[in-house]
Formats: sequence, C-alpha cells, structure tokens
Amino acid sequence: MAALRVLLLLLTAGGASGGPQPDCSYLGLLKHLELDSANHLLTVTRPVWNWTRPTYVWVDMLLYSILQVDEKVQTVTSHVWRYMTWTGEFLTWNSTEFCGIPYVIVPASSVWIPDVSIVEDVSDTGSTYRSPVVKLFYNGFISTYSSQRLTTTCHLQLRLFPFDTQRCNITFLSMSSGEDAVHMGAFNNGSSLTKFAEQVMVTQGEWQLRKMEIVFDRLRNGETPLSEVVYMVTMVRKPMLYVINLIVPLFALLLLDVASFFIHEARGEKLSFKVTVLLSISVLLLILQDMLPSTEDQLPMIANYCVAIFGFVGFSVLEAILVSHLIDLDGYCGRKAQRSAQKQEQQEAGGPKAAAGEEKAQVKPDQSLLPLNPSSSRDLLQQILEAVTSLRNQADRRIREQGDGSYRRVAEIIDAVFFSLYFIGIVVFLSYMYSVWIYYVFQ
Repeated sequence: MAALRVLLLLLTAGGASGGPQPDCSYLGLLKHLELDSANHLLTVTRPVWNWTRPTYVWVDMLLYSILQVDEKVQTVTSHVWRYMTWTGEFLTWNSTEFCGIPYVIVPASSVWIPDVSIVEDVSDTGSTYRSPVVKLFYNGFISTYSSQRLTTTCHLQLRLFPFDTQRCNITFLSMSSGEDAVHMGAFNNGSSLTKFAEQVMVTQGEWQLRKMEIVFDRLRNGETPLSEVVYMVTMVRKPMLYVINLIVPLFALLLLDVASFFIHEARGEKLSFKVTVLLSISVLLLILQDMLPSTEDQLPMIANYCVAIFGFVGFSVLEAILVSHLIDLDGYCGRKAQRSAQKQEQQEAGGPKAAAGEEKAQVKPDQSLLPLNPSSSRDLLQQILEAVTSLRNQADRRIREQGDGSYRRVAEIIDAVFFSLYFIGIVVFLSYMYSVWIYYVFQ
C-alpha cells in the first residue's frame, strides 16, 4: 500500500512538471510589463492605444485639518491628502497568469503621471510630499497619493464677521492637456468626503467644516477647453471668542455710558468718565483693525457696530461738554451778580451814616429853632433810612433770584432731551444689529 502511494505521487509530480508553470514573482510581472529596465516611452507619452481617446483622471481630496484663515491676505491654509487615479492601457496583465497578483508597486519615475495642479495654490514648494511610488493594478488603473500643507487663495466674504460662513474653491486641472486628452473626475461624492473629513479631522481651530461639494466644469483656455474638478469647501466660523472679546465689552461700555447720565454734573466726574469710556472703545477698534482687511468693499457688520457705538459715545461726550459749560456759565453769572450786589450793599450801608452826619451838621446851627428833641429826631431819621435800604435790598435780591439759574435750566432741558433721543437710538440700533446677526446664525 505504501509503495502504491509513492508511485501515485511520482506520477502526479511528473504530470505537473510536464505542463507550463505560472510565474508568481514580481520580477516576471515587471518583465512582462517591460518595466524591468528604463523605458522612457512609458514616462513621456500618454498611455493610450488610440490618441483620440482621452485619459480619465480621478482626483479625491481628503481634508484632514483647517490650520489657518488669514483675513488680511485672503488665504486659507489646510492639510490635505490627494489620491489620484488614472488609466494606463499599456500596463495591464492577466492576474491568473501571475498567480493572481492584483497589483504591483513601482517607482513613480517609471510611468507617465498627469500634470494635475491646483489653480488657487500659493503654497511654498517645500510644503508638498509626493509619494515616490505608484500602484499598478492588473486592469490598467494607476494610483498615487500626495500630502500637502495647502495654502489657497479665497475671496472671503466678511460682511457678517464673526458670524460668517465662507466658501472656498480648490480647483484641480491639467494645464498642459485639453479636455480631449485628459478628462478630470472624482471617485467619491462630496457627502462621503465630508463624512470622512469629519471623522479624521485632527484640528479645525476657529472653523468648523460644514460640507464639501464637487463640481465638474470646463475652463476655456483659448480654443481648447480644459477639464477641471472643483472642490467647494464650506466652513463656518466659531464666533464665541469674538463675542466675548469684542461684542460683549462694547455693549458693556455702552451701558456704562448710559448710566453716566445719572452722575451729577456738579461733581465734575461725568465728563471724565465718558472720556474714559470713549478711549476704551478706541482700543477695541484698534484690535478690530488688525483682524479685518483694508481692501473690503463693504464694512463688516461688527465694524459698523463698533463705529456706531463710538459715535454714540462721542456725541454723548460732546453733550456732556455743552451741559458742563452751561452750568459753569450759570455759576459764573451768579458769582458776578453776587459780587455786584455785595458792592452795592456796602455802598448803601455807608450811605445812611453819611446822610446822618450831614443832617447832624445841618441841624446844629438851628438847634435852638427846632421844637423837637434833637436826639429823638436823629434816631427816627436813621430808622427810616435803614427801612428804605432794607426794602431796596430785598427788591434787588428778588430780581437777582429771578434771573439766576437760567443757564442751568437750559442745561437740564438739553440733558433730558438728549438722553431720551440717545436711549431710543441705542435701542433701535442694537435691536437691528442683534436681529440680523441672530437671523444669519440660525439660518
């Protein structure tokens, strides 16, 4: 029985050795593809049997992180991976003839690679890593990948800053080949790439990815149109930092300015307090200036918000200066009237005494002719003069009291009217601004 088994084994081995053996090595596959030596024809020509057929190139971009958005220079910096696949009609094989080998990895310098570039790219040359190898599949598909710290230009719409939503395009195309030679496309759709980016995204900073859309378009370049694939990246800013650092402090300073109307003018602290509030708003305006570009066609709403609050407080300071001037003018007029009244009282106080002396001088020579008592007549005359002087002083004082305080009353009327208009203006302005912001935030 053992001898029979040995005989059958020998017969089976002999029959197997007599048939053709499949090549299971990568070296044999490379020889079959003529990639075992330098073949420059495969690197300089488009791999098609018929030149009228275009080469289909699929580009998938994976967004791993949003690193920076520079509003001043209108650029967006992100970290992306790019997977590119195309067809090579010269590089196909029957996998059953090579023990089922599905793909082989070869140097990128040994095959033709489409010159696909990004139109909006302004990155440094050293920010891109390109894979030194490509993967060849048995059906002729060739794929490679590259990673890049990508900086692209983007027209940022800052009208609703910091509650803005930005949409930036990343366009892939071949500048040297027209649509009849290279046709651009993408394997995955925008929703699947968005879900993948949300899962693998490491950092977003102050931005949150909302969605990615893919648009296939044609770019006219003279007579030959260029095929392009456009990735439209939509991202939303996280506004909490700006709300805490700008919007809330400006609102608090505006409330302080409103509260300053209840400070009494006589203390002299109202004007200095308002000027301090105005300077604080100026500091916040300087901070905002470093964030926003100077080439924006329309001012962002937060800039209008800051300028309007600055204007409100500025008019409030001017009103405080006017009211303070009127009160000071009223005090000056009152002091001047008081000094003149005191001077007049002094003169009138000296008048009765002089009049009494003259009367005494005139009465002395004729004392023998008067029937009245001399001492009683002088006292009576003195009392009459004092009574007349007192009545005159009271009349002058009543006239001064009716004239004093006119400037103060004008200042109080101006202050009350201005406060009413000021408060109504602030309520209307803040209601408009906050309603617009809330509408666009929850849109």
